Amino acid sequence: MEAAVTSHKSVETAAPARAALSDQGAEAARRGAPAVTSGVAAASGAAVTSGAAAASGAAVTSGAAAERAASRGLWISSTYFAEGLPYAIAHKVAGEFFTAAGASLQIIGLVSLYGLPWNLKFLWSPLVDLHGSARRWLVGAEIALAVILLGLAATAESGALGLVAALFGLVAVAAATHDIAVDGFYLQALDKDAQAAFSGLRVGAYRLALLAGALLVAFAGWASFGASFAVAAAALALLAGAHAMGLPRPAVAPAPGATAPGAATAPGAAPGAAGLRRYVEPFRAFLRQPRIASSLAFILCYRAGDALMFAMSSPLLKDLGLDTAARGNVAGVGTVASIAGSTLGGVLIKRWGLARTIFPIALLQSLAILLYVALAGLRPALPWIVALVTLEQLAAGIGTAVLVVFLMRRCVDGYKSSHFAIGSALMSVSATFAGSVSGYLAAGVGFTAFFAIAFAASIPGVVLSRWVPRE
Repeated sequence: MEAAVTSHKSVETAAPARAALSDQGAEAARRGAPAVTSGVAAASGAAVTSGAAAASGAAVTSGAAAERAASRGLWISSTYFAEGLPYAIAHKVAGEFFTAAGASLQIIGLVSLYGLPWNLKFLWSPLVDLHGSARRWLVGAEIALAVILLGLAATAESGALGLVAALFGLVAVAAATHDIAVDGFYLQALDKDAQAAFSGLRVGAYRLALLAGALLVAFAGWASFGASFAVAAAALALLAGAHAMGLPRPAVAPAPGATAPGAATAPGAAPGAAGLRRYVEPFRAFLRQPRIASSLAFILCYRAGDALMFAMSSPLLKDLGLDTAARGNVAGVGTVASIAGSTLGGVLIKRWGLARTIFPIALLQSLAILLYVALAGLRPALPWIVALVTLEQLAAGIGTAVLVVFLMRRCVDGYKSSHFAIGSALMSVSATFAGSVSGYLAAGVGFTAFFAIAFAASIPGVVLSRWVPRE
């Protein structure tokens, strides 16, 4: 539904690198220049010394920048993979689990209600900014997810569908909390230019996790869902250990007006009232931004059509004759295309800017939904099914990169975890609502008309993209 979140080269190191190189060369010239200034040999020696020092400085600076970019790329990839995997389980894998169990379209559509924690995560997002650190919340949530997935592995084949449904709900709550921490950590650890530069990588890693979710479905068709959940639990446990040991520890800007640690409360101020003000202030700061009304409307509408389409994609493929393993394989191919799309989207935004790309990309994402109208109406053979799903996912990946950058631009210093959580929660509201009614709508009008309605639901987001802040 909210295919996330989110250009691989860090651009903020370029100017400091040039300045450092210039300073090193100048210092070398000052130290290496001889006392006498006459004579060709003396001048030549100074030039050689200065040039060698400059070349050495350039090599050192270039190597350090490359090492820094590689280190950043590694933790960005791993944290966003860890963010995407539980999302895939709570949505894609859960939907496939109930589809394989023979649930009705209405029940499968209600799986979208697992998106509620993502809708509501803004309610507890200030806790990440105000208590502990985003890094600590990130690792703790990954440990919790590993434990819950072990519970799913133990109960998936028991036939206790109510217990399985409840455990999927716990996965959703822990995963939404993990999202807050990962996004907040990303915003704290990188400056604005680097956030945009790495947006393609973060979305690509997230979508790679969605591919892993599709592979879990294919593996479940070959082995069992219990075995798939056990593999996912092991992956989250390994990621938690790696992040506990290897994530950087960025300095965090204090929230505007926040009380310094250990500072005394102002005379006459009630501790409870001060705490309430600290909790409410992130929401007030978010709503004080320019043109916030159009931004909120855009965030709510941007993926509404995609949400309807996604919720019924697995039932459609099953109706077209694909079994669980085949659906997992088709989803895997589509997810590879979405990864390519998200990377391409990041490159396009970096090259031409958000202002020039937001409308055409929103339009492309909307038009791609018509491919599912063709799937439902024409009922083509398997090669055409794979081709159309792949094209739609390519467009969806490009569209996601735009939304991620737009949300990042709405985050204010000191409240970055809270503000990204608010924005992404609002984005998922339409996904949860549209998905929850999708089964009833598809059962009533049929798949072809249903996907035409999904296309119509995408049009307001396209229109609003012309009215929102562009930077």
